[in-house]
Amino acid sequence: MSAAQPEPSAELAPPSEPSSRRGQFFGWARRRWIYLALFVVGLIIYGGTAAGRLRRQSTDPHFMYQATAWLHGKIAIDPPPARGDDWAKVETVLLKDGRTVRGRRLATRRTFAIAGGVEVPIASIARTVKTTHYVSFPPFPAVLMLPQAAMDGRIANEVATTVVIAALILPLAFSVLTRLRDAGLSERTDGDNLWLTAALGFGSVLFFSSVQGRVWFTAHVVGVALALAYLRCAIGARFPALAGLCLGLATMTRTPMAFMFPLFLFEAWRSAGGRKNLRAVITCCMRFAAPVVCVAIVAAIYNHVRFDDVLEFGHSYLDVRQQRRMETTGMFSLDYLSRNLAVALALLPDLSVKSPHVLISGHGLALWFTSPYLLYLLWPRERGPIFWPLVITAALVALPTLLYQNSGWVQFGYRFSLDYMVFLIALWAVGKRPLTHLAKALIVCAVVVNLFGAVTFARANQFYKTDATTYRTVIAH
Repeated sequence: MSAAQPEPSAELAPPSEPSSRRGQFFGWARRRWIYLALFVVGLIIYGGTAAGRLRRQSTDPHFMYQATAWLHGKIAIDPPPARGDDWAKVETVLLKDGRTVRGRRLATRRTFAIAGGVEVPIASIARTVKTTHYVSFPPFPAVLMLPQAAMDGRIANEVATTVVIAALILPLAFSVLTRLRDAGLSERTDGDNLWLTAALGFGSVLFFSSVQGRVWFTAHVVGVALALAYLRCAIGARFPALAGLCLGLATMTRTPMAFMFPLFLFEAWRSAGGRKNLRAVITCCMRFAAPVVCVAIVAAIYNHVRFDDVLEFGHSYLDVRQQRRMETTGMFSLDYLSRNLAVALALLPDLSVKSPHVLISGHGLALWFTSPYLLYLLWPRERGPIFWPLVITAALVALPTLLYQNSGWVQFGYRFSLDYMVFLIALWAVGKRPLTHLAKALIVCAVVVNLFGAVTFARANQFYKTDATTYRTVIAH
């Protein structure tokens, strides 16, 4: 009779199939719970900071007005808006020769610029027939307002929708940072990625922008969410059509974000093998370009219907005090560069022993002051394959606003930085410099600074140096 075989050690036995599946399920659930928890944290913090604003419409509800107009089959805001600044106003006039034309008056040349056409002397106008109001901002955020507009109409509160979108940014940011790690482009742990997510969500001017609900700030919040979705799809050129769609919608939210396209092109070249597989690169780029072209066609038609110009979103028709400057210098010019660089990099708060002790310019605070952790970008430990594409993309997106006639006035911090902030956070992730105690302390400082901005901006006017004609603080909010 043969000797009995020894039983295999319990420690060496392979895990049973049910046990393995259980482990996979709990791993999947744990990852998903992080995203849900981040969303809930965002809702609580942004909602709590918005506070009373959640109960009433903001002072500049342009996107809600636009959504309501669409639901009534209109493009123009009719009846004319009762609230808000920066409306595009198209004047319809009767000329002395009997023609009725649409356009705008040019104060510096004493002429009337016919929409999509030529200029005629002001003296040739017999009378004004009517003035039509349009939203002068790219329209995609108004699409997100449609559900609320359908329920409550023109008086709907857009602050709540903005807060929800802002809360979604936190899990989106964590997902992007995780994707960078999974693609071998980052070595950050989940803990590191949570710190970087907090840096974007609460340690940048996204914080104060997320609790306003006003047209300029809502556009920035939607733009950040779309930039994250674009970056998530562009890494490894994994989802070209979705990346193109996100790029197109981001452009219809914040026009400078059209310049995010280089990142995908670099990633398509890298992931498909470059010159060795040129056909695959071209195919990938064509799939990326298709939704961009579709969105561009829709935008061109929309602009032409409103202004007889496929490239005009309405900023040329703004009735603002900078109109003379725009007519003489242009909407974009090198003449604006020095001022915008000073706003972005040099403005600091005035400190005093007298109350209120802190005074902030209407142009806001320097980017490095509101987000000091960004100084780490100057000394990356490594420059991986996606480092320079991110640098080039961020620089190209930043360029239009650095040449723009407006600095972002009125603001707590340099809000135009939100057009490319996502790429700066990604640069910190792939730069592989460790998140030391000092780095985390800088993030905490950034959160404190931006919490102050989120709580005080458009609430406590005593902390801001602005003139009463341009800054209407709604103390009741």
